[in-house]
Amino acid sequence: MTTTATQDPRGRPAPRGPASSGAALAVLPHVLRGALAWTDAHRAEFALPEDVLEPHTQVNATLKPLGELAQLCSTVRAATAPGTPEHEVAGDLVTYAWEQVSRGGLLLELLRAEPFAAYPYEIYAAFAGYGLRHEGFEALARPLTATRAWAHTEQHANRQLGLINSERRVGVVTHTDAGGVLSRTWLGGLSEPWTFEGPSGYALTHTVFHLTDWGRMPDRVPEKTDAYLRTWLPAWADGCLESGQWDLTGELLAVAASLPGPAPLELLDALWPVLADVQHATGCVPETGVPVHEDAPDPYPFIDCYHSTLVTAFAAALSLRSLTDGSGPSRERHTP
Repeated sequence: MTTTATQDPRGRPAPRGPASSGAALAVLPHVLRGALAWTDAHRAEFALPEDVLEPHTQVNATLKPLGELAQLCSTVRAATAPGTPEHEVAGDLVTYAWEQVSRGGLLLELLRAEPFAAYPYEIYAAFAGYGLRHEGFEALARPLTATRAWAHTEQHANRQLGLINSERRVGVVTHTDAGGVLSRTWLGGLSEPWTFEGPSGYALTHTVFHLTDWGRMPDRVPEKTDAYLRTWLPAWADGCLESGQWDLTGELLAVAASLPGPAPLELLDALWPVLADVQHATGCVPETGVPVHEDAPDPYPFIDCYHSTLVTAFAAALSLRSLTDGSGPSRERHTP
């Protein structure tokens, strides 16, 4: 059952009853602008340290946030209208991220140091999909991605889908068929819905993101997968709201807005007012827990809210597109 928000005694948004029609559109523009404004104001937090190429540097605390900034903001820009403030801010943030990686030069150094690591290639693909290219990186990556070792790197199926999508973005022949990989994922197997939990939830959302090129190609979602998601997303989202899993809620909203065909209006109208209530006045959104509503310039540590805030902007842009673009993306069906 889908929900809307009131406040529980601890100040946490609590689900109750059906939402009104148009509830999502009433809050989405403000949510999107707020999340992007917070991200723009905190862009320096995404800056790479001078020792980023040293072995001791933590990738998850440096390159991962920057890559997510590039990926999600490039999608926000693609989903928003040229000339709007959110379109321009998202583009500026992608440009900032590109400058942080020395316009691709730093990614080339990473590839030289770890030629069969997927993450330098995937970060590069986020820029390549936006039209930002580095000739030297691609010259080295081309023979590497043609090797048997690259094609047989052992990884989880949803991560392999991410690599396939990166290859598509760079413009090389994919190392394997996406359809076969999809069938090995939790989502592709149409797993029992009651087995949904945090790890399977994030695996599910990223399976959809990689399959649809981060919401840009909804037609890549097979019909049976589309039907399964439309059936069970409301129940899973209710569970996330009840447990205060705001980051995963945002990702599920992005999945809902990445489906082919009509937007799931009832689900979007139910969930977006809840997440809007969770969003702080500064625009940031916590990953989990009871949200802070007191006035504060930085109510959460950066590491505890940057991803959920980016995801909120990403999901909001996709949701606005799905609710307002009457033509929508191509609905032609094909097997990925």
